[in-house]
Amino acid sequence: MLSLIDAPSVPAALVRDNHSILISFQALVDNREMPLTRLTLRQLEAFVLVADMRGFSAAAGRLGLSAQAVSQLVGELEATVGFRLLERTTRRVELSSAGRDYLASAQSVLRHVQAAEMAADDVRNRASGLVRVGAPLVLAATALPQAIQHYVRQRPKVVVRIRDISVDHLVDAVSSGDIDIAIGPDRASGEGVESQAVFDSPWVLWCSPKHPLAARRRIRWSDLHSIPLVAAGRDHEISVERMRLSAPEDQRVVPVDVVDNISTAFGIAAQGLAATLAPAYVGVLAAPFGLVMLRVVAPETVRKVCLYRPVDRSISPAAQGFAEFLIGELGAWAASHGVAGRPVSRKRTVRKSA
Repeated sequence: MLSLIDAPSVPAALVRDNHSILISFQALVDNREMPLTRLTLRQLEAFVLVADMRGFSAAAGRLGLSAQAVSQLVGELEATVGFRLLERTTRRVELSSAGRDYLASAQSVLRHVQAAEMAADDVRNRASGLVRVGAPLVLAATALPQAIQHYVRQRPKVVVRIRDISVDHLVDAVSSGDIDIAIGPDRASGEGVESQAVFDSPWVLWCSPKHPLAARRRIRWSDLHSIPLVAAGRDHEISVERMRLSAPEDQRVVPVDVVDNISTAFGIAAQGLAATLAPAYVGVLAAPFGLVMLRVVAPETVRKVCLYRPVDRSISPAAQGFAEFLIGELGAWAASHGVAGRPVSRKRTVRKSA
């Protein structure tokens, strides 16, 4: 409902010159004697146009109404506010003393309404709004900032906030509404969350150039049975273990240590203390460590990077627009860094495990 409470305060001239006008205006603001529902934007628009154009006919042409209809709108507004706004003669139409004082307030209301309409257009067209996106460390530090930079060039009124969240908590954060969308490795947990694969990234081995395996171009999983491995985070530890779970016990690949961050695992590998297994896309952080990347085959194992969004809760047009943009942008980012396979686009809904 439109309210004049936010309009400029009553002009001092109105207080000095006409105390009865002040009483009527205050009653309108307090919503006691005159319900605000009796005041319409069309009435204000008609009054402002007549004041600007000094005539009913000219204002009628702008509004697409008859002069009689415009005169009726102004008359209804005068009845609502309780004082005459215009002085009408056979030759001209001029503002009354009270009308001059009231005009600024009427113009202010219309400006605020126009601003609200423009803001609604921006939101509707995904041109403005706040987007909260979650991602694990590597994607939050590399791919997402680049994607945001590209997006805000097209939508400068959209504000995107990054939250770096561990892989284990990504889906829960989307489900609970803590974030609007998330980007991260494929997870089989969560309730009412849609998962859409963005790109595939093969698992690879990172090791020092002096490592015994460094001279090879590719290695087999069986080659890693006796190699000390460090896993980056509980998620990677579980993934590595599951990948070789079907292998005989004497051939399984089990990490000898687990650290929280991939950068720590890279540092350990750079000193030759252990090698580390990780999806190829984390390689964007590996260059400073001087590590060698080896494809692991027989079989080659792929990790999917997915976009997560809620199914049971709608997200804002800005968040929806950014999510659609991310699908293509992240696929292009992975391809440009040589860390992805063929982008995929199927959707599925992941449900919380029992």
